[in-house]
Amino acid sequence: MADRPPRLAVLIDADNTSPKVADALFEEVAKIGEASLRRIYGDFSKGQQAGWERVLARHAILPTQQFAYTTGKNSTDITLVIDAMDLLHSGRFEGFCLVSSDSDFTRLAARVREQGIDVFGIGRQTTPESFRQACTRFIFTENLVRGPGGEPEASAVQRPAGEAAVLIERALEQMEEDADGWYQLGAVGQRLQNLSPEFDTRTFGQGKLSGLVEATGRFEISREGAHVRLRPRQRRTGRS
Repeated sequence: MADRPPRLAVLIDADNTSPKVADALFEEVAKIGEASLRRIYGDFSKGQQAGWERVLARHAILPTQQFAYTTGKNSTDITLVIDAMDLLHSGRFEGFCLVSSDSDFTRLAARVREQGIDVFGIGRQTTPESFRQACTRFIFTENLVRGPGGEPEASAVQRPAGEAAVLIERALEQMEEDADGWYQLGAVGQRLQNLSPEFDTRTFGQGKLSGLVEATGRFEISREGAHVRLRPRQRRTGRS
């Protein structure tokens, strides 16, 4: 019998997440593990969350109503944090998905990770760095929502491949190369994730790491069956 995928608690901040990402969101979560618990937090009494109400049943999301009794007080965040801590101490989950772009969840993410539990943050590219870095991995919602032709949504900011090249070079500096000077692509990908929780080839317009490596123009690629390796291109020097 195959091992069961990690059980995940998916907690969505409706105040900071668009309902149009719902379908792609759960497709992405399915790549990580099993969304055993699905809750969304917000004030659904004023019609501001009508978009979410239309997708709750489709994705079996349990809404947690939180009335805004006082203007300027984010009771939704507090309720989500309390639930998250209860779920953490229940010991029922191997990972948490915190869906929000709010830096208020930075300490929550850090606290969950202190218990040895992975935290997958999902939010916009404008999410403060503190929250992104507190997560095991952070996924931009702009990379999830695509247009009819497969292009990123209009609000996405695609980063240049040269920026990825710098990060790849940093990863290689921390790794042991093979005897013939090559590096295993899979190991490089894992090191990149450790260096930058938000690293995602889609942010650079590429679907796979091998494609991104080639797009930088700074590395050589070697393919032997299913095994892919890379190494920095040899820089040419002028004649003396």
